[in-house]
Amino acid sequence: MTIRYRFPLMALGLLALLSALWGGLVRLGWELPSIQPQLAAVHGPLMISGFLGTVIGLERAVAMGRTWAYAGPLLSGVGALTLIGGLPGGAGPLSMAAASLVLVVVFVTIVLRQPTLFAAIMGLGALAWLTGNLLWIEGWPIYRIVPWWAGFLILTIAGERLELARLGSLSGTSRSMIALIVGLLLCGLVLTTVSFDVGMRLAGAGMIMLALWLMRHDIARRTVRQSGLTRFIAVCLLSGHVWLGVGGVLAVLFGGVAAGPRYDAVLHALFLGFVFSMIFGHAPIIFPAVTGIPIVFRPGFYLHLVLLHLTVFLRMAGDLAGWMAGRQWGGLLNAVAVLLFLINTGTAMFKSAPTPGAMR
Repeated sequence: MTIRYRFPLMALGLLALLSALWGGLVRLGWELPSIQPQLAAVHGPLMISGFLGTVIGLERAVAMGRTWAYAGPLLSGVGALTLIGGLPGGAGPLSMAAASLVLVVVFVTIVLRQPTLFAAIMGLGALAWLTGNLLWIEGWPIYRIVPWWAGFLILTIAGERLELARLGSLSGTSRSMIALIVGLLLCGLVLTTVSFDVGMRLAGAGMIMLALWLMRHDIARRTVRQSGLTRFIAVCLLSGHVWLGVGGVLAVLFGGVAAGPRYDAVLHALFLGFVFSMIFGHAPIIFPAVTGIPIVFRPGFYLHLVLLHLTVFLRMAGDLAGWMAGRQWGGLLNAVAVLLFLINTGTAMFKSAPTPGAMR
């Protein structure tokens, strides 16, 4: 598929992201114009399946180079549109479940071609996404589904970092350790379907161990000593590992919380602190690969990264201290950090974009 046809898929993911941010602010109590009454209720699905599912699916399709693989991000993007439009019925969940199935098939194909540990881990992440979407179709409450969606992102990111950790340079013990950690995390996810509290604590333990493993083996430990874009990416990744550990600690402490400030703290340590740190770090690599437009690093990139960390900390302080104003302002500034990231990244791409005739 030529590059120009990837932009509509990216636009669908971006629309899902902006809609999810809007819905999230409404959930926090900010009085915003009503775009669609149910938008706040689908904040999580839009962010995870609509935005991240589309972006990850598109990235994998580009890397695989097969036209059929683009069906995944197309389906998740269409699913996001149905949720944004408030269409009745199960069209959104069904479309996103189909998208996750395509991603599972993508990784099965990859593993059959080149059986590697990192591809298998990312494939398990895709399977976790599919499982969560199937539970969604079955009518399970969102709080019971969220651990599976978190598993999708955690395992996908862990697999990508493992791929770059120069697997051949890892000892047999290190490879066995991450396999055991992934197994522990998956056991926790499965257990949440039977005992939500125990499963969350076990999954949290897996997150802590994975964060420690990544801090020890990620090549970002070495590249952070360099300069420019390389250092920025490393800072994003290392800080993201810290948030993964924080999310794991909170999951172990709080267990199966279904709502309220503790629930908010666990989720946003993972989905904002961890996942968006990784997005900020991977974007300068992934976006050029998908769009064909290079990104010129600017020191201003640190603004959205620092703002993200400060505002996630503010939000969590509000959650844990029962300080509603801190939680609300933290959430609002979380959205500002993400918007600043989009502005900084878009500006960097615009300044280095080729002429329209060069886009093939």
